Amino acid sequence: MNKTVTFSFNSTKYEGTEATETFTFKELGIDKDLDDEALKIEIDRIFQSWVWDKLNISFSIVIG
Repeated sequence: MNKTVTFSFNSTKYEGTEATETFTFKELGIDKDLDDEALKIEIDRIFQSWVWDKLNISFSIVIG
């Protein structure tokens, strides 16, 4: 049986701004044998990319 992860978000400020999707670890390219801490870091990274893509966010950081 494949492990899955479900990502979801909604905005309390902008009505209708929400999304939910479930992926298998295989679809996300996640090694099912990662330890808990490494798994958390990888899922957090993928989740942030997923949200940014859904919201079509672009940004820049300038350090001067």
